[in-house]
Amino acid sequence: MPVRPKKSLGQHFLKDENIARKIVNSLQYEQAESILEVGPGTGVLTKYLFGLGKNINLIEIDKESCEYLAGQFPERSGSIHQGDFLKDDITALMVKPAAIIGNFPYNISSQIFFRILENRQVIDQVVCMIQKEVADRIRAPHGSRTYGILSVLLQAWYDIEYLFRVPPQVFHPPPKVQSAVIRLKRNRRTHLDCDEVIFHRVVKAAFNHRRKTIRNSLKGHFQLPEKPHDYFSLRPEQLSVNQFIELACMLVNQESA
Repeated sequence: MPVRPKKSLGQHFLKDENIARKIVNSLQYEQAESILEVGPGTGVLTKYLFGLGKNINLIEIDKESCEYLAGQFPERSGSIHQGDFLKDDITALMVKPAAIIGNFPYNISSQIFFRILENRQVIDQVVCMIQKEVADRIRAPHGSRTYGILSVLLQAWYDIEYLFRVPPQVFHPPPKVQSAVIRLKRNRRTHLDCDEVIFHRVVKAAFNHRRKTIRNSLKGHFQLPEKPHDYFSLRPEQLSVNQFIELACMLVNQESA
């Protein structure tokens, strides 16, 4: 391997070229003005991305990987940025509508998705490889045991497709989990009918006590109506995204009454 995988960064480098091509081909790149690859590592996806003729940028936190990529793609060195996707101004690297692609480190994939949500007005599409368990959770429908905070928040703004599974043996080093590739596409929702901060608070408070009813989960966080809606007697996994939005609207109106 040209770059030593670092456990501290959660690096597992994909070494199967067929899967790399399949991931890049899953990107509906004709719909994107720009593409940002997150954590390119050894560039297994990068070489196929640079062949698309698009505005491509890479953001990589690992200095060793950046140096290797600059040596592999000297003519595109200006597109290689050493930085932290979770902290840096990523909007400077994208033109709307932008696409995100990457083999996300398993240990920070949830944080990456929250960052994507923060920049959803620019990010129209995401194709990523993540731990299969997280992929199942993100796309889970309401009523499922795996439906949770990330399911609701992502599905509020994106349509999510499960594309294919990736086995451990195609990585160096092999992870101890199964992986999967998913695609997120911005849905038609342009705004919520309630305060978005309240919506986030409601979803998080509800799922932090998922065995409790909505009423018992929220009563320490919000002023509840004297005659609460039927939703309050349910558990959080029983509410759809739209119902969570309705619930947040009720609580906003109650607090402003």
